Amino acid sequence: MKKYLPLIALALAAACRTAAAGPDDPSKFDATPYKPQKAVYDFNFAKPLDGKAAFGYVRNHLEALKKYGDVKNSHIVIVAHGNELHAFSRLNRAAYPGVYEDLKALADAGVTIRVCGNAARSRGYKPDEFYDVITVAPAAVSDLAKWQNQGYSYMYAEMFPRVTRDDIVKQYPELQ
Repeated sequence: MKKYLPLIALALAAACRTAAAGPDDPSKFDATPYKPQKAVYDFNFAKPLDGKAAFGYVRNHLEALKKYGDVKNSHIVIVAHGNELHAFSRLNRAAYPGVYEDLKALADAGVTIRVCGNAARSRGYKPDEFYDVITVAPAAVSDLAKWQNQGYSYMYAEMFPRVTRDDIVKQYPELQ
């Protein structure tokens, strides 16, 4: 019997491979609860309104923590140092309506919002020219390192055009 154990093991392995999931089988959903999270988002966008669009990443993060985790003991920080600063300045509210309300909603949800003082100065802003829910830090690079040194996960929310399943089907009609 001992000499047949390797053959039996090989036969079982082959049977398991045959019974394994394949390309037509559905994916699984993992609803394992999230523990408290600390995350720092690095905002550095080319267009001023990309910062507003990137709030969606933060809102999705908060929503996932509400549904599947511990949002009360979690903390999210945004450190902004790109052209989104123009939309975050109270001087430009008429050009970028609705940004303050979105910033305020995030702040009310417990998100800390910070702006790089160097980036602000290089774009023509003084530290007191941003909305009241924003704190100006001396330098984004140092601020990002500070939060990471405190155990915050680094998150980079890159903005790019969204492609939908319908877009892919149009490109590849054989998928219909």
